[in-house]
Amino acid sequence: MQLDKTDLRLLALLQHDARLSNKELADKLGKSVTPVLLRRKKLEESGYIKKYMAIVDRHLINRSLMAFTSVQLKEHAEELLHAFQQSVSRFEEVMSCHHMTGTYDYHLKIVVADMNAYHKFITEKLAKLPNVLTVQSSFVMAEVKDELAYTL
Repeated sequence: MQLDKTDLRLLALLQHDARLSNKELADKLGKSVTPVLLRRKKLEESGYIKKYMAIVDRHLINRSLMAFTSVQLKEHAEELLHAFQQSVSRFEEVMSCHHMTGTYDYHLKIVVADMNAYHKFITEKLAKLPNVLTVQSSFVMAEVKDELAYTL
């Protein structure tokens, strides 16, 4: 699917406020409601729009400690990488997991209540995974920028 200017503008609007009604989107785009609805559905079906969600303030739900944790594995066979990815994906503390180049194999964004919760996560979950060799953590002191919308 080739995106045109209207599709890009529609995506930009939805990234900043997914609660906009089709009528509101149509008004902002200078279009009628039906074509906007059809474009939106097409963007959803094509995978450009993966999901809609509310962004919750983590501090208000007692998730004040954020860490970026790098993990080095012992072995790199495809099935072992896949097993690690599946295991880590099931941990509710892990907000994102990226397979990386360089010294460490994976970079995890972990969010928990406090240092005790982080310690428990590392010792009872992450470090117990069979192929983990090294874990290196850096803790967030302040969030300077945390943007979720892409420039289109």
